[in-house]
Amino acid sequence: MLKIGIIREGKVPPDARTPMTPEQCAEAQVELPLRIVVQPSQVRCFKDAEYTNHGIHLQEDLSDCNLLLGIKEVPINQLLADKAYMFFSHTMKKQAYNRPLLQALVDKNIRMIDYEALQDEKGQRLIAFGFYAGIVGAHNALWTWGERTGDFSLPRLSNSHDYAQVLEVYNQMNLPPLRIVLTGGGRVAKGAAKNLKDMGIGQVSPEEYLNQKFNEPVFTQLKASDYVERKDGTAFDKADFYANGAAYQSKFHLFSGITDIFINGIFYDKTAPKFFTLKEINNSDFSIQVIADITCDIMPDSSVPCTIRASKIANPVYGIDKKSGQETLPFEAGSIDIMAIDNLPSELPRDASAFFGRQLIEKILPEFLLAEESEVLKQATICGAGALTEKFSYLQSFLIGQ
Repeated sequence: MLKIGIIREGKVPPDARTPMTPEQCAEAQVELPLRIVVQPSQVRCFKDAEYTNHGIHLQEDLSDCNLLLGIKEVPINQLLADKAYMFFSHTMKKQAYNRPLLQALVDKNIRMIDYEALQDEKGQRLIAFGFYAGIVGAHNALWTWGERTGDFSLPRLSNSHDYAQVLEVYNQMNLPPLRIVLTGGGRVAKGAAKNLKDMGIGQVSPEEYLNQKFNEPVFTQLKASDYVERKDGTAFDKADFYANGAAYQSKFHLFSGITDIFINGIFYDKTAPKFFTLKEINNSDFSIQVIADITCDIMPDSSVPCTIRASKIANPVYGIDKKSGQETLPFEAGSIDIMAIDNLPSELPRDASAFFGRQLIEKILPEFLLAEESEVLKQATICGAGALTEKFSYLQSFLIGQ
């Protein structure tokens, strides 16, 4: 029988999320032929007692487990040799700070299955936290506006028990007639749109947003054809845009002069145009005061030129001076406030963990129980048997430091 161990998060600063909630662990043991144990933790969002109350055994030594599940990178000194692991390794893009981790995974004969590489036959990711990044990012956008203007007050999600508690706050809110632009169409944008609707903010089409006045808060969700156009004046083509971004230019100025809050949730290819230039934020017709850059791409490889660094949960916002383009303290006159937290789902760890665990149970764990080798797991395996797999052989020079 497959025995799964949920590891204690060891990365510093620690992450409170977990791959599966206590209820999900109990459910998985009933529905699937496997056993789950949990390594005790003082930082996990679910207490040890919550697991034991659901019949899940606590186990410090996980050396008898076949599969070890975590969230963030596992410290090298905590890796168990000759095991299979699943976590976000952040090695697939040759992240230099994780070269020692990749080397250790190979040296220790570990099978590394990366959540980020788990895909269906169409190349779509099967498991991710993006939806909750969107929820938290949109909430933080409105929180930032409230802190900047004093129009209203919102709690930090990181100080809330769960999302249900925050929904009670939303029900009592009376928002001013804010105008909000949301970009993107994937998991992140869907989460952000849900949050805005949960706040009672109505959605309007881009055409309505551009041509009508509103006495209540509204948001519009833009697709690429709404904010870019071909430089040669020919019609927008989605496939062409993604293949030939340099042939396009931004027309985001149509929205930047009538918008208060900009929430960015797109996947950005650096050959595509940026939404605006740093110089343009000082124009008199640029009305955006708060930018929530959920994608958190950092300049120069960012669609938002104000995103000069990531921010942290403890200090979520920094300012950008409109004249100089230099960083300032948040909430200052003459600046734009930037919220660019790089681990947004960690602000709602219980909800995000439940969302992630549901995907894990339904889409991933059954792959380990197939009679034949799972192609999904095979394609997501970065290394095993002391070497990189064929799919990830492009990491070989990175692995050896060349």
